[in-house]
Amino acid sequence: MFAVNLFRTLPPSSNPNGAEFDPEEDEPTLEASWPHLQFVYELFLRFLESSDFQPTIAKRYIDHQFVLNLLELFDSEDPRERDFLKTVLHRIYGKFLGLRAFIRKQINNVFYRFIYETEHHNGIADIINGFALPLKEEHKQFLLKVLLPLHKVKSLSVYHPQLTYCVVQFLEKDPSLSEPVIKSLLKFWPKTHSPKEVMFLNELEELLDVIEPAEFQKVMVPLFRQISKCVSSPHFQVAERALYFWNNEYIMSLIADNSTVILPIMFPSLYRNSKSHWNKTIHGLIYNALKLFMEMNQKLFDECNKNYRQEKQQ
Repeated sequence: MFAVNLFRTLPPSSNPNGAEFDPEEDEPTLEASWPHLQFVYELFLRFLESSDFQPTIAKRYIDHQFVLNLLELFDSEDPRERDFLKTVLHRIYGKFLGLRAFIRKQINNVFYRFIYETEHHNGIADIINGFALPLKEEHKQFLLKVLLPLHKVKSLSVYHPQLTYCVVQFLEKDPSLSEPVIKSLLKFWPKTHSPKEVMFLNELEELLDVIEPAEFQKVMVPLFRQISKCVSSPHFQVAERALYFWNNEYIMSLIADNSTVILPIMFPSLYRNSKSHWNKTIHGLIYNALKLFMEMNQKLFDECNKNYRQEKQQ
């Protein structure tokens, strides 16, 4: 009954370019037959959650093909349907142990197709949001080969909050993943897309909020080279977002403990843009960062200032 009523070919997308869709401002396309579909979803969920439900009997019907058909429906444009699908998939994953590996593999395939072929899928945010598992080697590979390459896709803004949350969860469960995660983020850093750079900086701050000091030291050099470039960005929102890092107490404590490495990287960019950047707000934020560095280590600050002036004279 569930399969006959719900498994169907989805209509062509009304928004073929996912990057143009803003989930906060744009109205989603709603399924005209939703009242009927909703009834079927609710009935099937009650069936799955019933105390009389017997997976040993149901597995004759809820098989590999059933899961594949279910995953295809995640591309529905109606968020109400995707929400029900998420719950249904969770229940199946919880009750059918024999299907778990297959479900994980097929979810990987959905992501691979999205990253490397279509770059369009309506349910990416919903699938990411539903991914919360204890870490095994398979899950680490999922992080490195699936979740992190999702940063390359041009429609990143559609699912970025869920992606960031998921990546932060990985780091909280296994701090040793900090280095490969941050280095991947730097590898995929956008070159000509300022709004995407701001998203990367937002995510970076959330990652640094949970990073261990020892892990921070492994990535601080390439990390602050990139932040230095962001401070020099002519796009004031990129420069502004990078300079907001100096308002974060935990990040400032990490910088203070490693100022001998970080200040020489950051000083030229800060000093040069304190005079040349076109935006007055950026001037104020740069002066604040320079002041904090000066209070942190006056002697080192003076040395960096001296070296910078000597290099300019040569």
